[in-house]
Amino acid sequence: MSVPVQYALVPQFGRAARLDLESFARVAGLHPDLVRRYLALGLLEATAGARGELWFAPGQLRTAARVQRLRAGLALNYAAIGLVADLLDRIAELEAALRSSRHAADLRDRADLPARSDLVRGGRSWTSTA
Repeated sequence: MSVPVQYALVPQFGRAARLDLESFARVAGLHPDLVRRYLALGLLEATAGARGELWFAPGQLRTAARVQRLRAGLALNYAAIGLVADLLDRIAELEAALRSSRHAADLRDRADLPARSDLVRGGRSWTSTA
């Protein structure tokens, strides 16, 4: 009986780990000049060291992979990639908020708590001015 092998799509690093430009480019499979271009366009983020060297958080590897997928899969220019990435991030935030509010509504229903719109004071809602 064989055990399935799982491969990480992005190498895992410790929380405190940082990658210099050459290491980041090698792990991401990109040329260092392309990484610099991504930085100039605002598609990647890095911090500058005391001597001006660039340091990347490991999470930026996911971002670089996303840029590459959008560029290859949708043939977008770099300006459009930034816009699409921002929109995808916003959609993810909205979906998370929706899941959270649905979860809160489910908990409220289970506890037989009144919905927020049912909370009234003296026959009036808390926010009504009439």
